Amino acid sequence: MRQPVTRRLQAALATLALAAAAGGIVLTAPEASAAAGSATGYATQNGGTTGGAGGQTVRATTGTAIHAALCGRAAAGTPIVIEVEGTINHGNTSKVSGSSCNTADGVIELKQISNVTIVGVGGGAVFDQIGIHIRESSNIIIQNVTVKNVKKSGSPTSNGGDAIGMESGVRNVWVDHTTLEASGGESEGYDGLFDMKADTRYVTLSYSILRNSGRGGLVGSSESDVSNGFVTYHHNLYENIDSRAPLLRGGVGHMFNNHYVRINSSGINSRAGARAKVENNYFEDSKDVLGTFYTDAAGYWQADGNTLDNVTWSSPGEDNNPAGPSMESTTTVSIPYAYSADAAGCVPDVVSRTAGAGKGLKVSDGNCTVQPPTEPTPGPTDPTPGPTDPTPGPTDPTPPGGTNLSIGAGSDGSSKASGTSFGHLRDGDLTTYWSPAGSTGHASIKWDSATAVSSVVIREAAGSAGTIGAWRLRDADAGTVLASGDGAGTISFPRTTLRKITFEIVGSTGSPRIAEFETYAD
Repeated sequence: MRQPVTRRLQAALATLALAAAAGGIVLTAPEASAAAGSATGYATQNGGTTGGAGGQTVRATTGTAIHAALCGRAAAGTPIVIEVEGTINHGNTSKVSGSSCNTADGVIELKQISNVTIVGVGGGAVFDQIGIHIRESSNIIIQNVTVKNVKKSGSPTSNGGDAIGMESGVRNVWVDHTTLEASGGESEGYDGLFDMKADTRYVTLSYSILRNSGRGGLVGSSESDVSNGFVTYHHNLYENIDSRAPLLRGGVGHMFNNHYVRINSSGINSRAGARAKVENNYFEDSKDVLGTFYTDAAGYWQADGNTLDNVTWSSPGEDNNPAGPSMESTTTVSIPYAYSADAAGCVPDVVSRTAGAGKGLKVSDGNCTVQPPTEPTPGPTDPTPGPTDPTPGPTDPTPPGGTNLSIGAGSDGSSKASGTSFGHLRDGDLTTYWSPAGSTGHASIKWDSATAVSSVVIREAAGSAGTIGAWRLRDADAGTVLASGDGAGTISFPRTTLRKITFEIVGSTGSPRIAEFETYAD
């Protein structure tokens, strides 16, 4: 039963008061902004990333206090800024329960929540051997913190060995001015510094240091996990990294103005259909800084304006396709946001003065000049796109073109509301529609022979725009999820050959009405 607002607020305040009494948390007045500066890169897309802007500000000095702040909110989406100072470790990080959180011992757990900023303040914030896990969450900012020596084996372990790990439908994360470091590779118990998998999109990593690790980070956990993408990496220092700087499986990555020093085995590894735009970076004392490595599943890249300083290349082979020494582009990648890239020659100096925690959050102006952070631009606190701003898929940010393959195809689905027809999904007439018998249901387009599809457009009928909430798009032949999100519109995904594709409405705010279920190959 839904509690009255006053009772929910009393419960929230009681949780925070209990945590304050136990130590490690201080309540402060609400703040106008969540973090210094504004999100950049792909984190600005899909509605933007503003974290806890406009919410209450809480000071935490333990991991338990961070969890208590999350659990003390009125709801899982209530904006909050958590200022962290001191050392966070296993000894001071415990599970806290509440209706607005889902936390766990031994890891900073940002699970099934939204609109949160974690920012290091004062003398600094160090997450020592304890990782930050983001799962089924959106609109998250992590800024000005150090995360070090997180292990997946040995003792203690945390977060699967990832310093920062994201998985399962994560949207809109900005990680800025952080220091992420390990003390070795997998044989020493460490995994990735910055990992994304299981449908994670619209992420920016900026002005950060990643160093002394076997693995810098990945996008996609396997060759079949290609529903991730739209990730920007800029003004970061990758230092003494063996590989994965990053490993990109499917999706789109934009890497500009990064300084790579001592990449020991391989750097930007674009594979399984991924497309990387690699521009104005400085590669130094490194090997195989760009290409497709350790697989025959090709990826692609557009390389412009990079500087190679003592870079060596291996010979091409069956599972090895280095981009060098010529660094010729194999694709083109369009970037949907505005940005100013420094010339590659000044990147080492700019990055050395700006990247990492404790650098005063300084940034570049795009002309090789370092300056204080700009004030954030007010924006939405919910990054979920509306019905007229659909979520693009992981491989193509542009609307689909070509022939609507649904015209002349077959269709079926779950029980339909009276007076509607599955044929209305594919008749090219926006005045007719299919509607499920309830608030949820599914509809399918099918063909007599295998057909290649890479994008879908779901058009709601007049008067019902915005009704469709959460959805999943499935390959009905294999049963696998091609994409998921919220709201009708354009859905892009890796090109898939199938005979039947299904759109599942998981949630809605009324009676969904789909006028057209369009399918395209391009």
